[in-house]
Amino acid sequence: MEPAPKIQELELEGKKSLSRVVVGGSLRNTGEYLPEYQVIILTDENVYDLYAPDFPAFPVIVIKPGESVKTLATVEFIYTELVKCGADRSTFLLGIGGGVICDIAGFVASTFMRGIEFGFVSTTLLSQVDASVGGKNGVNLGNFKNLIGVFNQPSFVLCDYELFKTLPEREYISGLAEVIKYGLIREASLLELFASKTEDIRQRKEEVVHDLVWQSVNIKKEVVEKDEFEGGLRRILNFGHTFGHAIEKVHGLLHGEAVAYGMLVALYISGREANLDPVESERAKSLILASGLLRKIKPDKNQIIDVMKKDKKKSGEKIHFILIDTIGHAVEWETTPEKLENFFSDWLKQIDF
Repeated sequence: MEPAPKIQELELEGKKSLSRVVVGGSLRNTGEYLPEYQVIILTDENVYDLYAPDFPAFPVIVIKPGESVKTLATVEFIYTELVKCGADRSTFLLGIGGGVICDIAGFVASTFMRGIEFGFVSTTLLSQVDASVGGKNGVNLGNFKNLIGVFNQPSFVLCDYELFKTLPEREYISGLAEVIKYGLIREASLLELFASKTEDIRQRKEEVVHDLVWQSVNIKKEVVEKDEFEGGLRRILNFGHTFGHAIEKVHGLLHGEAVAYGMLVALYISGREANLDPVESERAKSLILASGLLRKIKPDKNQIIDVMKKDKKKSGEKIHFILIDTIGHAVEWETTPEKLENFFSDWLKQIDF
């Protein structure tokens, strides 16, 4: 008999509420964290087909999977279904799924009847280390990723990494990008763990996966508690995302795959604008290259720049761009879209993979 997974908990203290994060929690035990009053579940078709027998016994709203459903049209559909289920202001919305479900569930719960309580069972590595934790909930508007949203903390997040057993390899690998990001911006030792346990990580060994998730959510907790509404420090979590979001949209990559490219661009610019040591830059680049994150694409410069200029991190004529000056320490750089375009052009000329 295999030993029971290790369980660790932390509390993320938001301005208005506490969010309980349970790393190693189980979907089968979700009932222990739910209120006694009415609960309605939101999930997608893939998760429902795989795990519906393990869901708590409550009404379920099922939507299609994928980033393409993260729209206001989907939100309206869910509002209508909630009304059909008899939801009121005492209803609790439980999102069971990856990052898309967490984003949509949090946004719907925060706006339905001016706000109802919600929580997540996070089913993917990407959502466990990023989307489900920290209280950012939103949907896309055309080419604008997460343009419409709110800051609101879930009551709880259960990170059940046993669910990774059915997670496609590409989806699992995609989640590693955010783990690498945390190491680059905040905690260099996380990269050392990543480098020393590469094979165990690829094989999804529970002990090392637990450590990756636990360290990642602790880093995010520290940053979010200091700047919940992204007025300053929290912007460092966007390392690799300015170009990453644009590449994701233009080339149809998974989020983590696109962020990996975005981090490579940011490393290049960090060497030019933040004096990042070339040895450290090469070390970080090598780790990304060895991660399995990169897909064979030929970046479309014009389309990527066009989408990048529409990024929600733009403020007036300036963009808040995140660099690192050493591994484990991020800095904010205020620049212009035109300057980023020039750096991107230079980077495209020197990439050799």
